[in-house]
Amino acid sequence: MTDRAEIDRRCSRVRDALARNDLDAAIVAGNEYTGFEGAVTYLSGFVIVHRYAYVLVPREGEPSIVFPSEARYVGEHETTWIDEQVFVDRPGDWLRDRIESSGWSRVGVYGLDYIMAVRDYRQLEGCSAELSGWDVEFDHARAVKSPEEIESVRDSMRINAEGFWIFLEGYEVGKTESEILAPCEKLFVDEGCGRLTMDMVLVGENGRATPEFRIASSTRRIQQGDMCLPSLEVAGPGGHWVEVSRAVHAGGEPSVHARAMEEAYHEYFEIAKKELKAGATAHDVHRAVARGFVDRGAALGHVTGHSIGMTMIEYPKIGEGVETVLEEGMVFSMHPHAISPDGDDCLYMQDTWLVTADGGEPLADVPLRIFDASEGRP
Repeated sequence: MTDRAEIDRRCSRVRDALARNDLDAAIVAGNEYTGFEGAVTYLSGFVIVHRYAYVLVPREGEPSIVFPSEARYVGEHETTWIDEQVFVDRPGDWLRDRIESSGWSRVGVYGLDYIMAVRDYRQLEGCSAELSGWDVEFDHARAVKSPEEIESVRDSMRINAEGFWIFLEGYEVGKTESEILAPCEKLFVDEGCGRLTMDMVLVGENGRATPEFRIASSTRRIQQGDMCLPSLEVAGPGGHWVEVSRAVHAGGEPSVHARAMEEAYHEYFEIAKKELKAGATAHDVHRAVARGFVDRGAALGHVTGHSIGMTMIEYPKIGEGVETVLEEGMVFSMHPHAISPDGDDCLYMQDTWLVTADGGEPLADVPLRIFDASEGRP
């Protein structure tokens, strides 16, 4: 249960951001698409089971939570701490009317590009207020996690790390990818993650994994020499997402490129402990941790890292030209997607990090290396 001090802290940070951006209010969107429910949960306590919802946060006054009428019985509405719960046929109509009756001239929208239902946008685009995308600013407002949130992050990581050990112990030649991954998913559901899991694999033959993410196959069986990287992404009962991934191979030796990229990962890990600290910029961290991969000729095929919280992917990202200054209490998923010069080999090993005053704290107690399938947990 989220206490009143934490609720007030979250609203205060959002209202401070509204003031900085000279906005009268914010519309925060969420829907059941995996990983995009969390903004509504963050501001209301409500978990979207089906359909979608909005939280309206005025710069002055109390927030409202707005549902389409068909969502009345597809969630536990008593879990929200917001008093005004609105059920309407078209939330966009209600939001437009509230904006205009309040005399607001500028409103920020989190989820304008990816999350908001098209039918609601159609109703809102003609309103008298100026609407602007507000994803970056909203994410920056919630990027610094409270001690309560960090405990939730640690609990999610406890569950996710256990999932990796189960994957490793079950990895055998002759099993399908889905047979190996299924016990992990059972653990996640048993531990209270519900639907907040997104598990994928990168897999390949002869000691290498190809760069493309895949849904675990129920027909392809692991062969001798295969390399598989499970990308385990879950949010525990507290709703905070974490990510962990390691490479596992079955017999033989990893490819020459894989071993070179593993060396770069070891360098990145030690650098992140020093550089992922309050006062550093996201750009500088990216440059520091990417150097070992670039020096070995690897391409980086995916963002180096990103803030992570009650939404799976949040701003700021750790990347080129991102001058956001990191603050103590931020949490980042770091996962340099290292791809060999020929484009046929990759390593993608994820960790979730806590930013402290002195450096990065890795939250998964899982050694960063390529595992042999014959190993068990330490």
